[in-house]
Amino acid sequence: MTHDADLDARGLLCPLPVLKARKRLQALQSGQVLRMVADDPAAIIDVPHFCTEAGHNLISTEGAKDGQIYLIQKG
Repeated sequence: MTHDADLDARGLLCPLPVLKARKRLQALQSGQVLRMVADDPAAIIDVPHFCTEAGHNLISTEGAKDGQIYLIQKG
């Protein structure tokens, strides 16, 4: 799937990946997609929770050799 913005949150620990995602999503239009890569184990729980609370759509979560890849559609 195509995306409109990238965020490399590798090396950041909770809550920084979610805080950086929130900031990047603010700059996007509703419906645009952010691709975020994070390697914080807590992100597996934090990112879906953030999306639900903030009204964004977590399109997919995919494992990668250097972390997890999240596709988040701005609500």
